Amino acid sequence: MADRDFLSWPFLAPRHKDWAAEVEAWAAANAERLSEGETDEACRNLARAMGEAGLLRMAVPESGKLDVRALCIARETLARYSGLADFAFAMQGLGTGSVTLFGGDELKARYLPAARSGTALAAFALSEPEAGSDVAALATTARRDGDDWVIDGSKTWISNGGIAATYVVFARSGEAAGAKGLTAFLVPADTPGLTIAERIEVSAPHPLATLRFEGMRVPDSHRLGAPGDGFKVAMATLDVFRATVGAAALGFARHALDLTVERATNRQLFGGPLFDQQVTQAAIAESAVDVETSALLVYRAAWLKDSGTPRVSREASMAKLHATEAAQRVADRCVQIHGGHGVVRDHPAEKLYREVRALRVYEGASEVQRIIIARAERARSEETSPCKPKN
Repeated sequence: MADRDFLSWPFLAPRHKDWAAEVEAWAAANAERLSEGETDEACRNLARAMGEAGLLRMAVPESGKLDVRALCIARETLARYSGLADFAFAMQGLGTGSVTLFGGDELKARYLPAARSGTALAAFALSEPEAGSDVAALATTARRDGDDWVIDGSKTWISNGGIAATYVVFARSGEAAGAKGLTAFLVPADTPGLTIAERIEVSAPHPLATLRFEGMRVPDSHRLGAPGDGFKVAMATLDVFRATVGAAALGFARHALDLTVERATNRQLFGGPLFDQQVTQAAIAESAVDVETSALLVYRAAWLKDSGTPRVSREASMAKLHATEAAQRVADRCVQIHGGHGVVRDHPAEKLYREVRALRVYEGASEVQRIIIARAERARSEETSPCKPKN
């Protein structure tokens, strides 16, 4: 059993401890079993089962208020049991987060209940073939035509692509240059002009696809936020969910640390347990420190957001950067301690290594997080410096 002492930290409220127990019990009984089989169907089964159990109420809240600490607890817990279970939960939140935060009442009433029940999968369509981390470079266009918008372009690396019932799509509407000229829309999957151009196979199986839009008409009532506010919509959504990527990494790292300690304790080497080797103890100690520091950064960022801090881009980026990079180190040590078994296809250590790797790329690669953090530090320095340079 992974360490749960963090539930007593001051970052969390008593309700979070109850929520953690609820998710833990469900995951122990269902996550691994429902993750088996063909990937698309497993994702559908996981979402449906989580909806039936009421777990998706935190990812798609009726109140319209997202509890980031609850999201982090869920992702950390689910990731310890199954990367696909974590993925299914997270996408129901990320895929509807922009609707929860910026959608009108009619749009929320029409689409969110099915997502909350797990009967309709959701997706967040931001990345493009030539515009991933650089949102200002989006090329997909949205042209106003009466009461509709006509959208042309493509999106790629879209999680739940090909199986989602709805997509939150960001397009260049032209109100201004760069990031200031984007608008967000909720697009049902059966909208004419939307096609699945390609399904993408990746090292840790997840449903991913490239979408194509050709003369796709979307009513203005499906717009999220004001015209030109698409960048604001995207960043506000990512501000909520970026720290939860760190939480998923934390869950993977806790699992890897548990496997490492178990292997080191049970494996005999040179007449005694592998654990007795100083180099093994050093690896375990380093992994334990990586796990604890990740937890502190993740739950601090979540607590700040829940406490009403308007923007937590710096703190969320720190949490994602450190937790995902640390989880890779912990997973790598886990593979090393397992020796040859650690590189056998579908061995628990090998699967963890593949699962963790993607987290260092999606929702802003580690390099992008470093840029965000560095720029935030420069801004903080300029604000507090007693001798600012004169223009």
